[in-house]
Amino acid sequence: MEILSKENIKPKTERPKHKGGAPRKRVKREQDIRVRLTATERFHIESKSKSAGMRISDWFRTAAKAARVVPRLNTEDRSILHMLAGMANNLNQLTKLAHVGGILSLAKKCNELLNEIDEAIKYFNKDDRQNTETGKKL
Repeated sequence: MEILSKENIKPKTERPKHKGGAPRKRVKREQDIRVRLTATERFHIESKSKSAGMRISDWFRTAAKAARVVPRLNTEDRSILHMLAGMANNLNQLTKLAHVGGILSLAKKCNELLNEIDEAIKYFNKDDRQNTETGKKL
């Protein structure tokens, strides 16, 4: 019978001990955003994420990346809306004058005013509105 001593045992090559668990992620998400929702909003978001087969946080990330945000009205847009309100007042006054003075004399003025209003509405409805402050398309 042979007696084993510490000298007879070959040392094993040192390998890092595997701790187990999932592998480390390449991109670690450390930042969070808290959003307050109503019960209806939460239900709506949960149903959309479930129908997409995603977790709520994954759905939010995807939705945020694909979202198209239209900024609030800038000073130019506000001035156009103010001008539209003035045109509406003018049209109302022209209608009152038409009742008093006759319709044919004001038809040309009404037509010009309607064309101006139409142009202003077309400006607000076009998709490629540019942000005048940055000059970039939205």
